This record gives sequence, C-alpha cells and structure tokens, in this order.
Amino acid sequence: MKHAKTATQNACKLCNPLGACLAFRGIENCVPFLHGSQGCATYIRRYLISHYKEPIDIASSNFNEDTAVFGGSHNLKLGLQNVTQQYRPEVIGLATTCLSETIGDDVKGILREYKKEQMNAAPMPVMIHASTPSYQGTHIDGFHGAVHAAVQTLAEQGTPQQLVNLFPNMVSPADLRHLREIFSDFSLPCMMLPDYSKTLDGGPWAEYHRIPPGGTPASAISLSGSAIGSIEFTSILADAKSPAAWLEEKFGVTRYQLPMPIGIRETDRFFSLLETISQKAQPEKYDDERRRLVDAYADGHKYVFDKKVIVYGEEDLVISMTAFLREIGMVPVLVASGGKSGLLKKKLQELVPDLEETGIKVRDGVDFVDIEDEAKLLAPDFLIGNSKGYTMSRKNDIPLLRIGFPIHDRFGGQRLHHLGYRGTLELFDRIVNMVLQQRQDDSEIGYTYL
Repeated sequence: MKHAKTATQNACKLCNPLGACLAFRGIENCVPFLHGSQGCATYIRRYLISHYKEPIDIASSNFNEDTAVFGGSHNLKLGLQNVTQQYRPEVIGLATTCLSETIGDDVKGILREYKKEQMNAAPMPVMIHASTPSYQGTHIDGFHGAVHAAVQTLAEQGTPQQLVNLFPNMVSPADLRHLREIFSDFSLPCMMLPDYSKTLDGGPWAEYHRIPPGGTPASAISLSGSAIGSIEFTSILADAKSPAAWLEEKFGVTRYQLPMPIGIRETDRFFSLLETISQKAQPEKYDDERRRLVDAYADGHKYVFDKKVIVYGEEDLVISMTAFLREIGMVPVLVASGGKSGLLKKKLQELVPDLEETGIKVRDGVDFVDIEDEAKLLAPDFLIGNSKGYTMSRKNDIPLLRIGFPIHDRFGGQRLHHLGYRGTLELFDRIVNMVLQQRQDDSEIGYTYL
C-alpha cells in the first residue's frame, strides 16, 4: 500500500537565503545581511564554511519574540547601522528569511526610511535587497534572486563598450577562475557576477580582513547596462528571474542563454559563441584541450560505456551533467532534483534526444527518500551528486562521485573543475577512476594493472 507523503525528509535542496548569501560573497566589499533570526545566519555560515574552508561573516537583524510579533524595523535599522560602522562595506546584500517574510515586514519601505534617517551620517553603503523566503524555492532561487537584485540596483545606461556580462550560475571558485582565463584569452573584457573565486578560495592572510578581498566591484556591475551582450549558463531560469533578460529589456543588451558548458558538445557551443562575439578564432591551447578530451573519451570509453548512474542536484547542473553522461556512453537511469521549475524534463529532452528511448526517469521536487526508493528499483552502478547523498550511498553500497555543492565530507570541493574542456576532462578522469576502483574492490583477488 502506497502512503501519501506528508513531509520532506532529507531535502535534495538547501534554503533560499543561503544561495543569496553565497552570491553576495561574490561582490567586492559586500557584507551579506539576513533580516531574521540569528540561527539562520549561524546555520548558513557554518554550512558555507564547511564546503569552502574560508571564514564567512553573515550579519543578522537578530529577531526575538518581540520582533516576531511587532515587526523587525528597529532591529533592521540598528543592524544596518552597526554593520556600516564596524565593517565599512561598500555594499550590504540584504536577504530575508522565513520569519521576516511570514510577518510581512515591508523591507523596501524600511530601507527608504533608514536612508532618510541616515542622510547626514557617514557615506552609506549601497543596499541590495533580495526577497528569499525559505518556505518557497531553493538555494538556487536565492542565488539567482541576489544576482538579479544586484543588477537591478546597480546597472546603468552608458556608452556602449566592448564588454560582456557573464552570469555563470552557482559553480565552483575553480570554474570561475577558469572562465576568467577563457575570456582573457579571447581578449574579451568580462563583468562576471558573482565572482567568489577569491573571497571563498583565497590565500592566507598576514592580518585578519573583516571583508575578504576579491569579488566583482559595484562599479563594474554598474557598467553591465553598457555591455554588448550577456551570457548566462542556465536552462531553466525564467525571464522574470534572469538578470540577462532584465538587461536586454531595460538597456537592449543582447542575451545569450546556454546550458552549463560540460562535455564536448556544450563546450563547443560556448566557444563558438565567444568566437562570434570577439571575432577571434579559438586560441590554440583550447584546441589542444579539446583534442586531449577526445583522446580521453576514446581511451576510457570501454570502462564507462553502459554503466548506470543516478545524478541529482540543482536542475541546471543535472541537465548539463546528463547530456555529458550520455555523450560518454553512460546511462543516467534517474535524473533528480529538489527544484520545481517545471522545466527539467523539457530541457533534458532538448539536450538528450534519446531520453525516452533510453528510459531515463526524470523527477523534480524530490527528497533523498524518494531518490533512495528509486535506487532500490533501478539498481544503479554509481551515484553522482553532492555530499548530501552519502548516507544513501553508504546504506545501499552504491559508490558516490561528488560534484557541485555542498561537498562536506571530502577536501577541496571548492577547487573542483566542472566546466569547459578542462573541467570535463577532470570529471571524466574521476568517473573512470571511480569505475576502476569499484572493479578492484569487487574483485576476489584484486589486481594492480588495468
């Protein structure tokens, strides 16, 4: 007998304001600020630190019982004043939590009052406000909401210039550095938002910084309205939430929407677009990277072909990963996400023409209990996703390849490449080695030559 599901268990997603705080960390001299309880800020800080291994400060308006009843206006103003005095930020990224959203605080109105009250005070930081209630959406919604709010707040119309806006989605600091390298090699000036490649993966400090160096300057974001185009890596982002769509409508900046460039086909599309925009041929080093990737596919195909996998995580990531897995001959028997865009299967069909023929199951809005139930029926050889699936992996003795966010039970998750020919090659190597390790582990006698 099948029982109706009454609650999510071990969600295959994270909270809305967590994603916003991550995006705000990618803006230079910015302090993320949560309008809600201290517990939210503490949880998000700890969660991000565990993955990125960097100090992360997140301010809070520190709701208590009285605030929850009478409103958080006083707490918010006092908190903004304290953060301004203590940190001297150029930008404060303000995200709301369940509590402030539930009681209906008019954050925009409170900010207007605060700005009037502080007119004669010291220079005030730019306030970027994103509405991010955790009871709806996921961390990816909060991430995109913060980026969209930053562009809406700071972008200005100016003299058109040879500048490209890049909205890379929620990728690793290593991927962000690689993307900057690619644009530099094409001699294309790039405004990348967010850019936490240094703020969340920097070097040691001789002295403590209250706000880590790095991030996209507010002045660079203001130029986004003058760019010749905007590239965003997404398959499922709606126009209403897309900063690239907003810039196109507001300032006429051409929007280019691509899936995450994972695998040869999608990376080819990305580099072809860069060639078109820059009017320059792809640099030879990337031809070499592509050739090495093709050679690796040929060498490793016999190991990975027809292996069954379950891939889970954010919708954009699993869409691009599924296309890549089919490209190398693996069979994603289940593609799962906690996201609820309603576009997961449609967008997968565009990138994976044999989706139905191969019998790939697609499920959105799921938790890990749902995924585990499916795994028992589908009997996959491997799991591919973040660390939240480890319990399922251990319980069912299914090897797990960790990608994306969060990676809490391995070291160096912030330095994993996923994008481009280089990132794809590293992914492919890891997948092949996972297959080989499993063969060794399952062997009765073991072997040392493969």
